[in-house]
Amino acid sequence: MNNKDDLVIRVAGESGDGSTATGEMLAQAAARSGLQVFTFRTTPAEIRGGPVMFQVRASNAPVRSQGDAVDVLFAFNQEAWDLHHADLVAPGVLLYDPENVTPPEHFSGIAYPVPIGRIAQQAGSRRGKNVVALAVAAALFGLGRSKLEDVVRARLGKKAALLEANLAALHAGMAYAQGLAKLDPLWLEASSEHERLVLTGNQAIVAGALHAGVRFFAGYPITPASDIMEGMAAILPEIGGAFLQAEDEIASAMACVGASFGGAKSMTATSGPGLALMSEAIGYASMTELPLVVVDAQRGGPSTGLPTKMEQSDLNLALYGGHGDSPRIVLAPGSVAECFHLTVWGFNLAETYQSPVIILSDYSLSFRTETVAPFDLAKYPVIDRQTPAAPLQPGRYQRYYVNGSYVSPMALPGMTSGQYTATGLEHDAFGHPDYSSARHVEMSEKRWRKLEPLRHSHDYVRRFGAERARVGLLCWGTTAGPCRGALFLAAQQGLPLALLQVQMLAPLPVDAIRAFVESVELVLVPELNYQGQFARLVQAELGIRVASFTQYTGMPFTRHAILHRVHELLGIDAPVEAPGSAVARA
Repeated sequence: MNNKDDLVIRVAGESGDGSTATGEMLAQAAARSGLQVFTFRTTPAEIRGGPVMFQVRASNAPVRSQGDAVDVLFAFNQEAWDLHHADLVAPGVLLYDPENVTPPEHFSGIAYPVPIGRIAQQAGSRRGKNVVALAVAAALFGLGRSKLEDVVRARLGKKAALLEANLAALHAGMAYAQGLAKLDPLWLEASSEHERLVLTGNQAIVAGALHAGVRFFAGYPITPASDIMEGMAAILPEIGGAFLQAEDEIASAMACVGASFGGAKSMTATSGPGLALMSEAIGYASMTELPLVVVDAQRGGPSTGLPTKMEQSDLNLALYGGHGDSPRIVLAPGSVAECFHLTVWGFNLAETYQSPVIILSDYSLSFRTETVAPFDLAKYPVIDRQTPAAPLQPGRYQRYYVNGSYVSPMALPGMTSGQYTATGLEHDAFGHPDYSSARHVEMSEKRWRKLEPLRHSHDYVRRFGAERARVGLLCWGTTAGPCRGALFLAAQQGLPLALLQVQMLAPLPVDAIRAFVESVELVLVPELNYQGQFARLVQAELGIRVASFTQYTGMPFTRHAILHRVHELLGIDAPVEAPGSAVARA
């Protein structure tokens, strides 16, 4: 039996059959044992039924993407085999329930029949088949074996009778696995135990918002952002905050605007269809210069589109959604850890610049699980909005006074002589409606120029790879993970690449991007949308030519797909190793 540095296990079945729970608990057990974990899942758009899969990639080294191929497939039903066997690395390992799956005779890999339903029934209840599957997978391949009982108790221990039945199923699964003759060489155990957090992107966003001081959340349920709303509903009332499930996305955003006017750090979360409805409220926050944080967990579009698939196709909406010249800040995390980081800074930027901030997550990032180091909260200062120094003189407070920074102190309700009108109409320094050309010019420049320092900032980009390279990858959001994987694979082939991950999309950090572009010969922009929205933005803002590489399958990039496109761009015939090779597993 050979130890392995990287292992990808995919559990697939029907929605509601427990296959997803198996994958989730396997990831938790692996992470608790000290392994680094990256998960990926697909779910059907239907409320009940439909094929699902949960993929766990585990390693003793950092993992930043879902992997290119599957080492182990656990098929709960025949459809799972039919849909996923092509992704198995040759020869591959198959675990299957013989009551529901018949592998073809020509399958060249190693197959283990695991009658999970029968084993669970003998242990007490067929409902425990997902726990049987968990035990068999962990016992055969090493992932988190020592933590299985802890995970089952944490997830399924709310009722003593059910816990007893599930623990019986766990032990029965372990016993069955120990009776199998192990024919494959796959084995992965943690080399050491490190204290790590195990979070989804949505959970990290909730944690970041709470650290930043959010005290009001209003929302309306929508996939894949609903977990954020549910997290806020559970926690905010316990810490003196307020939660509102509004009748729609328009009401949610306007409630947040009202709470922000009242002095509370406010937030809402939605997906593309909801963000479209919020466009007028975001414009109102721009005009009234009120802090507001909006999370857009992107999914495939247009319209209701692909509710359970990922895309990076809301960029244009986030940048330009709204009538008139409506300034805003747009951020894009690329990992679970960055969800926490950029949510904290999203609130800080909203407060500092008195502006709406849109955080662009996506379906994959919302639900996937990653292991992250505990956050050092001392490195995440909390910034509050600037308020006027007391005492204010009656009738003299100018809420929108144009000063050198273009950010004017904001009075809160109840401050003596701090009353002002926060109108959506164009206004003068006092907030009084004023429709003159001169006033509109003055206030338009105030609203836009206060964000100008961010265009010249280098704080919201991350550079990786070679200092000088023929090809530079320019990306945003979750595409950063496979891009970093492509850099590693290219280095193994002797091909130096560079990568710039842009975390702030508006205002676009043009100085940092231009410096990167000047350090490479060719620029490739991979992104998950049809139009190449970010590539067009960069070309328009910087007046340069870039090569756009788009994918719109509802699935994330793989490292090999990006590297193959680099080879095409260079016109070289360098081989891309087949999935499963030593290089591909790095």
